Amino acid sequence: MIAPIAVALAVGLLGWAYRALKPPPPKICGSPGGPPVTSNRVKLSDGRHLAYRESGVPKEEAKFKIIVIHGFDSSKDVYLPISQELTEELKMYILFFDRAGYGESDPYPSRSVKSEAFDIQELADQLQIGPKFYVMGMSMGGYPVWSCLKYIPHRLSGVALVVPFVHYWWPCFPANLAREAFGRLPPSFQRTFRIAHHTPWLFYWWMTQTWFPTLSMGTANLTNQDFEILKRLSEIPSVGQEKVKQQGVYESLHRDILAGYAKWEFDPLDVSNPFPDNEGSVHIWQGYEDKMIPYQLNRYLSEKLPWIRYHEVPDGGHLMINNSNVCETIIRALLLG
Repeated sequence: MIAPIAVALAVGLLGWAYRALKPPPPKICGSPGGPPVTSNRVKLSDGRHLAYRESGVPKEEAKFKIIVIHGFDSSKDVYLPISQELTEELKMYILFFDRAGYGESDPYPSRSVKSEAFDIQELADQLQIGPKFYVMGMSMGGYPVWSCLKYIPHRLSGVALVVPFVHYWWPCFPANLAREAFGRLPPSFQRTFRIAHHTPWLFYWWMTQTWFPTLSMGTANLTNQDFEILKRLSEIPSVGQEKVKQQGVYESLHRDILAGYAKWEFDPLDVSNPFPDNEGSVHIWQGYEDKMIPYQLNRYLSEKLPWIRYHEVPDGGHLMINNSNVCETIIRALLLG
């Protein structure tokens, strides 16, 4: 009797482990039972779709063309306080898109740092916005910008990384600096990022278990400036937020973290200056008080890569781009130098 019971227990445990570790299938937009397609989309060469939103002046009339890369738990409908006056003054065409798995862009199980750059390049080609364009990535949208700098530098007119993602296991960081910066994060963030980097096969289980907090967002993660910005944003109608995770939390948020904190094929210090003749510029905008992205690491990168123009905003928090004055300053520096 003992052997059959042991076998039954083993089978049961294996079944539980399989269910606990395996994410559910995505609900793909436009598929039977999936969310409807309500946005403009392009079809990539591998058959996936990317959803996009255009803003500003028509691209045929634009002097500057910018592709905006949204951050974590966001989408092409991200709000930026760009005035109509600034748009018309600079004759800007702005292209927003849902990154893979977010909003109405198809999930991509093979999503990686590298794939993000080529998604952006193909999107630009499909929409015929020209051989070169500007890119601006915010927060988690910073790692696709690093990918563009590495893999498609010849397509770039200029680059802005705003409170950008940092990888605590990039080899370029001195161990003591990375350890100190990592220790400034909330404990729930530290545990989650460690699992994403070291044991990605456990990540779905970790993000769905209820014993320990994962990415606990609380008041300790925000600055006074962030609070003021959130208050103002709460007074603006939210557009599209309900669509961000509609194809599955794993396909949007979880794969984003896994791609960012995987082992990269390159180190930021391997990236060459894409503008050796000063025909463009690369900017990092970092809030000194940002509690989500420690300033020490982006400051270190800019010191090691002197062709990056580093801007440290003394009272800036993680949401500083939602301050209209800061946003305009970032855009003017990107386009006008």
